[in-house]
Amino acid sequence: MPKTDPLSRREREMMNIIFARGRATASEVMDAMADPPSYSAVRATLRVLEQKGHVRHQHDGTRYVYAPTQNRDKVRLSALDQLLTTFFDGSAANVVATLIERQKDRMTDDELDELSVLIEQARREGR
Repeated sequence: MPKTDPLSRREREMMNIIFARGRATASEVMDAMADPPSYSAVRATLRVLEQKGHVRHQHDGTRYVYAPTQNRDKVRLSALDQLLTTFFDGSAANVVATLIERQKDRMTDDELDELSVLIEQARREGR
C-alpha cells in the first residue's frame, strides 16, 4: 500500500501519465511529459515512486513496464483526504466553497444543479 508521502509535481505528472495509459515504460512516460527531464531522471523518479509504493514494474524483455499499485479512484480519495485535512481544516464546506469561487465563471447551470442535488441528498442522508 502506498505511503502517505506527498508526491512532488514531477511524481504527480508521471503518475497521471501511468494512470492514463494503464502502464508505461520510462520512455513512454518521458515522451508524454510536457517538459521532460533527462531519461536518467525519469528512471530515478520512477524508482522513487516504486519505493514509495505507488508503482510496480514488470520486465518486458530489457524494458521495465510500470503500472500503478492502486486504482486511480482510491488514490484520488486519499489525496483529497490529505488536502482536506492539510489545507481546509477538515471542512468539506471550505473545499466546496473554494472550488465554486475559483470555477464560478466556468460552471454550467447543469453543474450547479448537480451540486444542489448532492447537497440536498447529503442533508437527507445525514439526518
